[in-house]
Amino acid sequence: MDDSTFVKDIMKNNVISIDSSMTVKDAAEMMDGSEIGGIVVMENNTATGMVTERDIVRRIVAKNKNYSTKLNDVMSTPLITISPDETVWELAQLMKVKKIHRVPVTSGTRLVGIVTTTDLTRICSVGSNTELRKITEQILMRMKPSN
Repeated sequence: MDDSTFVKDIMKNNVISIDSSMTVKDAAEMMDGSEIGGIVVMENNTATGMVTERDIVRRIVAKNKNYSTKLNDVMSTPLITISPDETVWELAQLMKVKKIHRVPVTSGTRLVGIVTTTDLTRICSVGSNTELRKITEQILMRMKPSN
């Protein structure tokens, strides 16, 4: 594994976020407009939760709840985050263990980025040099479920 590949090297810096006082409908409209599947929920300028398309389907639509439900009633908490200085290995392990596809990147309490499984996959398929192949193989080996 190349220990020089860090979360900060692959994260997206422009994170779409929404205040926890907003509604499920607001979040759905923002996700649709930005073509993303999840949005970071903020309270007092601190990332505290996440709402995904899956959350909306399971916690709102399937339960026949109103779309005007406040996000702090449906967001996934506690928010699982990672530091920009952690390695891509640690990111992959966190995603595997926690069974999550999006990880906000925080520096202290400040939201500085986000990484998705798509971002992780993208770095593994960017080129065909041996270093990338080695990273890909190691990540895939770690992602295999243990029996």
